[in-house]
Amino acid sequence: MTIPVIAIVGRPNVGKSSLFNWLAGRRIAIVDPTAGVTRDRLSTLIDVQGRTVELVDTGGLGIEDVDNLTEHVERQIQLAIDQASLVLFVVDARDGRVPLDEEVAQRLRAVNKPVLLVANKCDVPEIEPDAAEFFQLGLGPLQCVSAQQNRNKAELLRAIAERLPKPTAEEKAPGEVVLKLAIVGRRNTGKSTFINCLAESERMIVSEVAGTTRDSVDVRFERDGKVYLAIDTAGVRKKKSLANDIEFYSLARAERSIRRADVVLLFFDAAQPISRVDKQLAEYILEQHKPAIFVVNKWDLLKGEMATSEMGDYIRQTFPSLDHVPIAFITARTGKNVQAVLNLAQALHKQASTRVSTGDLNRVLRYALEKNPPPVRQNRRAKIYYATQAATNPPTIVLFTNGSELFDNTYIRYLLRTFRDQLPFSEVTIRLELRKRHGPTEEGESEAEAIQQPAQARKRPTSKKKNKQPEVWKDI
Repeated sequence: MTIPVIAIVGRPNVGKSSLFNWLAGRRIAIVDPTAGVTRDRLSTLIDVQGRTVELVDTGGLGIEDVDNLTEHVERQIQLAIDQASLVLFVVDARDGRVPLDEEVAQRLRAVNKPVLLVANKCDVPEIEPDAAEFFQLGLGPLQCVSAQQNRNKAELLRAIAERLPKPTAEEKAPGEVVLKLAIVGRRNTGKSTFINCLAESERMIVSEVAGTTRDSVDVRFERDGKVYLAIDTAGVRKKKSLANDIEFYSLARAERSIRRADVVLLFFDAAQPISRVDKQLAEYILEQHKPAIFVVNKWDLLKGEMATSEMGDYIRQTFPSLDHVPIAFITARTGKNVQAVLNLAQALHKQASTRVSTGDLNRVLRYALEKNPPPVRQNRRAKIYYATQAATNPPTIVLFTNGSELFDNTYIRYLLRTFRDQLPFSEVTIRLELRKRHGPTEEGESEAEAIQQPAQARKRPTSKKKNKQPEVWKDI
């Protein structure tokens, strides 16, 4: 163990997730009056008096899950307790001591680890004397706090620091995350299985029950000495099919996960046709200009029935505007091609982080303009004076023109295709911005003169990808 782990446990609806978000300083876990919202272990890194620790939120102990996942939730709680250096036993000061609190206390007495009793929902000082009844649980000192009213946070952190084990020579702060992956898709496409395979541990609940994962869960893992962050998300449904507030929050967090990620993995079930939800997710990924991989999971179910090229053609026809996105065929259950997907994601992130010189960019632009000049619109010919790369992640190319309204979508798509073919951005989305150049221009200048490149530079630039076909892996 490199850093201490603090596990938050307790019966349902005592405010564990609120406490988790409060200590983390941001909204991570879904907070809802419905009992049993949290199922998987949620974790984040926090600072406790200059020391980095991992804080873990868990599901409610003793609840009967509506989807018959009680055994899975209990196992995740036990794994959190087993890995913990300190357990925060959270109780509800307003409800007082209830029989289920006694059951949780009985379970924690058998744990040979320090336990800190935390009475949440002490919103005002007058409630604190009533919380004294929790001393009867026999778990030592009591810390009264209110996550909602932001009361006694400093006192709680000080109590946590006092009960943490002494630092050891093996303890070290985790390294910087080199790549953040968001795993999104419909329900039951194998996202959680894929996460467990990457983390090489039982990190997420895996079940045939649709909608098992409800939150966006950050899972840190290491490969070859590098730290990665995989963001597992709830399976997305049509908005009109959302059954309750919990599913609405899950959808919102899935979209936020896409925005946070460096690379997005859009999962498909090999045995199911592509749906409207898949198309909506793809459109959102495109809107956010995120590098992406189409991941066809459960490919072993179709082995011998369909070739990868056939499935690849089907995906390309369904997403014509994303023909640059690579396709991967995996079987997460057995780990087939999982490491290859991680390697591909790193390559895409490297592409999106590449910066091209202004000279190379304008040579490609000159080639594009000479091969296919802009059309005449409103009795005016569109002109591009020069181009520059303004940013990376995503690669952002700015074109200075005589008026962005003169360029239609067809010509913009042509420029994007040319840039993707000739520049090292063959598999990532490029953001193209058109700006009007201020200042006088010569009426008779041509596009070639406008970008001001010498005549010897007008030869066709060397393509960065030769005869590149959409990436479809061989049959597995």
